[in-house]
Amino acid sequence: MKAPDFTLTAGPTMASPRTLNALGAQITYHLDPSFLETFRRTTEKAAAFFHTENDMLLLQGEGILALEGAARSLTTPGMHVLNLVQGIYGKGMGQWLESYGAVLHEIEVEYDDAVDPADVDAYLAAHPEIELVTIVHSETPSGTISDVSQLGPIARKHGALTLVDALSSIGGVPFEPDAWQLDVCVSGGQKCLGGPVGVTMVSVSPEAWERMLANENAPRYSYISLIDWKVAWLENGTFPFTPSVTDIVGLEAALDAILEEGIEKSIARHARAAAVTRAGVRAMGLELWPKSEEISGNPITAVKMPEGIVHTDLVAHVRERYGVMLSTGGSAGNLVHLGHMGPTATGMYQIVGLTALGAGLRDLGAEVDLGAGVEAAMALLGTE
Repeated sequence: MKAPDFTLTAGPTMASPRTLNALGAQITYHLDPSFLETFRRTTEKAAAFFHTENDMLLLQGEGILALEGAARSLTTPGMHVLNLVQGIYGKGMGQWLESYGAVLHEIEVEYDDAVDPADVDAYLAAHPEIELVTIVHSETPSGTISDVSQLGPIARKHGALTLVDALSSIGGVPFEPDAWQLDVCVSGGQKCLGGPVGVTMVSVSPEAWERMLANENAPRYSYISLIDWKVAWLENGTFPFTPSVTDIVGLEAALDAILEEGIEKSIARHARAAAVTRAGVRAMGLELWPKSEEISGNPITAVKMPEGIVHTDLVAHVRERYGVMLSTGGSAGNLVHLGHMGPTATGMYQIVGLTALGAGLRDLGAEVDLGAGVEAAMALLGTE
């Protein structure tokens, strides 16, 4: 089957020619001095991307590797953990935590909503035994975002560490792990960076390291061990196993591009792409999935499907007929994503996505004003 002409999904997203060129470079020996220097540079650039002074790790796998490794490293049997749930990724974190022996507490809202920081503050005040708070910053399937800028200080005030899934947020929305007092933050290359899937960036605070090193159940001599990377790379400048050489080179190229652009400009670009897309969606007569604009994240626009349209049917039809790959929210609900991350958060990509969405819905029998949607998006795009 032919690959789509446009991939406008919730990630992985399309990569720039610069990143693709880097991914095509010759593979080198992982202990060659030139690659050791590349790995060191890329780690420093990842820290700049996160805007953190905390330790930075580059784990050799997709984001789920780092999230599982961090959760297991921080959790001990009997530990009380507060998990914030506003989507399927948050719910999955709770299932992990219980399997590690944590005493699970959850604040859960509907998957088109966001957890209120005031509720978290009150819950932690009533449950001083809680030692860890787990948060999804950008709940990609639902297209919602949580207010981590408040949640971090609230957790710290109550003596709890934080584990933040920021896989699809950094580079697309403001993120300040140090200023917001966050302990472990995880982000991926395949989202707002428009980079490779195979490397995950993780920042770790001194307080989090202290907790992990004191945890007898933390993974060691394991693919998901953060401590192994601390000992091998941060302390001794080598690797616990062979790293993903090609993906590191691709990640550095993607980081170079966003750092040269400037993080603030990247965030503004993603915000503008979101505004253009949402103007078009509304003008077509469609509804956004998140219940308010304030909790809608910049990386994607989640669109509620009209009555009688099934999300999977629409995505399959649009890919087959128009060569545009959109994505669904999975079990989050009957919704479709228009992704605008990395290179696709620019120019006419938003018009391509809107046109494919509107034409596909119309083909399947829904009443949409495709022309009005494109005109509204173009009008806003033209004010740039």
